[in-house]
Amino acid sequence: MGSKAVVSVYLIISLCAAIFVTRGVAQMQNPQANQGLFPPGLVPIDLVKCWSSLFNVQGCVLAITTSFLSGKFENVEAACCKVFSTLDANCWPQMFPLNPFFPPLLKSNCARIVPNSPSHN
Repeated sequence: MGSKAVVSVYLIISLCAAIFVTRGVAQMQNPQANQGLFPPGLVPIDLVKCWSSLFNVQGCVLAITTSFLSGKFENVEAACCKVFSTLDANCWPQMFPLNPFFPPLLKSNCARIVPNSPSHN
């Protein structure tokens, strides 16, 4: 193996180890101990709650990810749009931190697919 291949394999193994260690540490923490760290109203958005409803619709996360990367919205179906339109607008900056313009674009596209979707400002 060349030196680039060895470095690549080492990097992949390191990333996998970091992911698994982080998951294990997160599971060991006591959630009761973290209450009260943030003042009321400044509690960070729970990304699991934000994404969980999208994971409940088959293919929704893949369709949104594809749209995010390609800028094309034709793969997002009505069921996915219904769920996306019900998300709290405070979730959007946390879910798409690299492109704050994506959620409003997806929302406007979904408004054409599902005309009576609820609006979030």
